[in-house]
Amino acid sequence: MTAVESRPAGVLGTAPGHRPFGARVMAFVALTKPRIIELLLITTVPVMFLAQQGVPSMWLVLATCTGGYLSAGGANALNMYIDRDIDALMDRTSQRPLVTGMVSPRECLAFGITLGVVSTVWFGLLVNWLSAALALGALLFYVVVYTMLLKRRTTQNIVWGGIAGCMPVLIGWSSVKNEISWAAVILFLVIFFWTPPHYWPLSMKVKDDYARVGVPMLPVVAGNKAVARQIVLYSWVMVGVSLLLQPLGYTGWFYTAVALASGGWWLWEAHALQARAKAGVTGAKLKEMRLFHWSITYVSLLFVAVAVDPFLR
Repeated sequence: MTAVESRPAGVLGTAPGHRPFGARVMAFVALTKPRIIELLLITTVPVMFLAQQGVPSMWLVLATCTGGYLSAGGANALNMYIDRDIDALMDRTSQRPLVTGMVSPRECLAFGITLGVVSTVWFGLLVNWLSAALALGALLFYVVVYTMLLKRRTTQNIVWGGIAGCMPVLIGWSSVKNEISWAAVILFLVIFFWTPPHYWPLSMKVKDDYARVGVPMLPVVAGNKAVARQIVLYSWVMVGVSLLLQPLGYTGWFYTAVALASGGWWLWEAHALQARAKAGVTGAKLKEMRLFHWSITYVSLLFVAVAVDPFLR
C-alpha cells in the first residue's frame, strides 16, 4: 500500500466530550455510505422479482435488503478505516467522519467488523447460507482485494474491484432460489461492465484529488482521449450483454425495449464524451458528469424493467 503524508484523522474534529449524540449517530450512518447502498439495493430487489417470476415474499425482500445494507455498510466502514489517510487529503472526502474526528479509527474498525459479522449471521439464519457466503465474499473482496491490494497499485482498480458491487445481483437471485442461474450471471456481467464507465467520468472530474494522494485511477495516468475510448468500449460490451436475457428466455419484450432505448441513449452520451475528448475539450465543457449522472438513471431503468417484465409476459 502506498503511504501518503497527511494530517491525522480527526484533526478537523472536536474533543470527544464535545461530540453531540445526534451528530455521532449520523456519523456512524455516514460510515455505511447510504447513497451507495441505495444503488446496490436497486440491483438486488428487481432480481428477486425476476427469480420469483412475480412478487417474492415481502419478508424475504426485507430480510435480504437489511442483510445487504449491513454487509455493504460494514464494507464501506472498513474502507473508510483503511483509507483515512488519503481521505484527509482529498476534497470530496474531507468531511468523512474519521477525518472530522466525529468517529475514532478504533470505533470505525469495530463498527465495520461488527456489521460484517452480524450481516453474515443475519443472512444465514433468515435468508440462506448461500446468500450469506456471497455477502461475506463481497465484503472481503471490497475491503481486501479492492481497497488494500488494487486501489493504490493499478489503473485497473475499479475494473476488478467493481466485482464487489456486482454481488448484490447474485445475492438477490440466491435469496429466492438458493442457487445461481445464467440470468443472475448475465446481470452480474451487466454491472461488471457498467462499473468502469460509470465511475471513470467521476474520476475524470476529480482526478486532481486522486493524483494528490497517489491513487492511479485511469484518468490520473491516461489522457481524456484514452479514458473516453475505454468508456466507449466498456459501454458497448455492457449494452450487448444486457440484451442476452431475452434470447435466452429470461425476459420478454418490455425488458428488451427498455434495454435498447436506455442503452442506446447511454451509447450516444459515451460517444459524445469521446468526441469532446478527441476535440481537446477540457474543464467544464468536457461535461463528463453528464454520463456519470445518466449511468445511475440507466441502471435504475434497466433493473426496474427486470422487475416489471415478469408481469407483462
